[in-house]
Amino acid sequence: QLGLIRRKSFALANGNLGRSRSKQLYDYLIVIDFESTCWNDGKHHSSPEIIEFPAVLLNASTGEIESEFHAYVQPQEHPTLSEFCMELTGIKQAQIDEGVPLKICLSQFCKWIHRIQQQKKIIFAAEASEPTTSEVKLCAFVTWSDWDLGVCLEYECRRKQLLKPVFLSSWIDLRATYKLFYKRKPKGLSGALQEVGIEFSGREHSGLDDSRNTALLAWKMIRDGCLMKITKSFSKGTGFCKYVGKFPR
Repeated sequence: QLGLIRRKSFALANGNLGRSRSKQLYDYLIVIDFESTCWNDGKHHSSPEIIEFPAVLLNASTGEIESEFHAYVQPQEHPTLSEFCMELTGIKQAQIDEGVPLKICLSQFCKWIHRIQQQKKIIFAAEASEPTTSEVKLCAFVTWSDWDLGVCLEYECRRKQLLKPVFLSSWIDLRATYKLFYKRKPKGLSGALQEVGIEFSGREHSGLDDSRNTALLAWKMIRDGCLMKITKSFSKGTGFCKYVGKFPR
């Protein structure tokens, strides 16, 4: 019902009830949702380490997930997972023991990015002002909140003196976009899906399942008329985030 109301209002505003989908700035969206080390007693809360690094490539015209990347990552600062973390994420100690350090994971991720760029003629544009008409396809990253790229990856790379890929410096916060578009605060990812009539598929707090479900929500929002825009970007040459547009925290 929420989506139906939003589609109708969007269509009426554009004088067309037959077509509610807006022309998107981005041809592809890459959805990321990390899982990290965590403790139920608040210990080490300021230094989470990524233990699951997933990404899914969503075609913003068809709604299809055309490619996926997934890796388990070995935490170096706190290599033993807490019972709370394993229960929450479903990730076992053996899985991260067999994983790779973040530096290698980032290298593997960049190779995946390079491959899909070549295959699909994708480029990353931090702030696109109008849709593209050429063969080049614009792509943006999507996360549920700013935590994944704005906090977790950013500070882990700083602590470990790793070079963060420059294309991970801008993204769409789907939670903030959802709140602005539907004019209501979502109760988590599963709550947001439920509100627009989509059942969460898989296991909550599985990074890959969360990424897939976030992609489903992004596609639903696109069909309801939401124009996906960059909400946050790191300024060049600084370590500080800046907001793009008027999206709230």
